[in-house]
Amino acid sequence: MGKLKNKVLVLGEGPTEFYYFNSLREVFKGLTIRPDYPKNTSIKELDIKISEGIALGYSHIFCVIDMDNKDMEPEHSQYVRLKQKYAKTIHKPKEGIRCEVEFFETHRCTELFFLYYFRYTSRIYSNQETLLKDLNKYVEYSKSKEFFTKCKGLHRYFEKNGGNFDTAIAHAKRSMTERIESNRNYTYTELGQLMEKLKGVED
Repeated sequence: MGKLKNKVLVLGEGPTEFYYFNSLREVFKGLTIRPDYPKNTSIKELDIKISEGIALGYSHIFCVIDMDNKDMEPEHSQYVRLKQKYAKTIHKPKEGIRCEVEFFETHRCTELFFLYYFRYTSRIYSNQETLLKDLNKYVEYSKSKEFFTKCKGLHRYFEKNGGNFDTAIAHAKRSMTERIESNRNYTYTELGQLMEKLKGVED
């Protein structure tokens, strides 16, 4: 199969990312985004999904990674090896395949980007529950398939409740700037950079 021009496969590690990026189709209308996630949230399963996407001819595969479970071994070493494996563009001219695989990390988890729709924070979250508690100060949110289905699109749901997508991107970029300046390894997200990548692919 030949390269699928401007076709993006977004791989998360669970249903949260699947439902969120599915809701962003209304934002990136000039782009075909296929969110997906492994049946088992392991590095091996993620690797399989990446390989499948390359074989299908996707031009871009963006992996959305929660770092709260990448701090310990063996997950840390497995993740480092996975990033090294796909560090270079996959180019198979005879098969018409050219694919860029990139990884976008958040600590602790994707819900930090959701909180950034409403406000900025750099506080340390010792667990996901504390982060979700802060998010629920601004909007009702539950990390469950039932909630994701009921809200009928996470992006629109956040904006209807006072959040803002561009604000989230700005806050995400600020978190990365502060991370570099202070050398901190917590409360940051590269999802702002991912959104700008999506805009670039769309153009």
